[in-house]
Amino acid sequence: MVVLVAVVGGTWLTFSKAGEPGWAAIIPIYNVYVMVKIGGNEWWWLLLLFVPIVNIFVLAKISIDIAESFGCGLLFGIGLWLIPAIFFPVLGFGDYEYRGRGGSSPSSGQSF
Repeated sequence: MVVLVAVVGGTWLTFSKAGEPGWAAIIPIYNVYVMVKIGGNEWWWLLLLFVPIVNIFVLAKISIDIAESFGCGLLFGIGLWLIPAIFFPVLGFGDYEYRGRGGSSPSSGQSF
């Protein structure tokens, strides 16, 4: 029960940091759609989660994209994918800031 509260709380705070409604963490399917958005993917990636075998790779990509959106690396994204009960609370309760797609902060002063 404590683990469930920590995961929901961490996901809620992760969503809030990304400018999405925190309550979305407790709504099935919609919470995955919000994760797709936070990771910067198109809405139809949600549909790919219903395809057997493909869904494993899609969820891995979405998790890695979420990690990059918060300025974290590949290993953190793999952690979100394989051990969400630990990594979502770390992301939500930690000092991580949402930086947008790819983890590049719009206020970083870089111009390309």
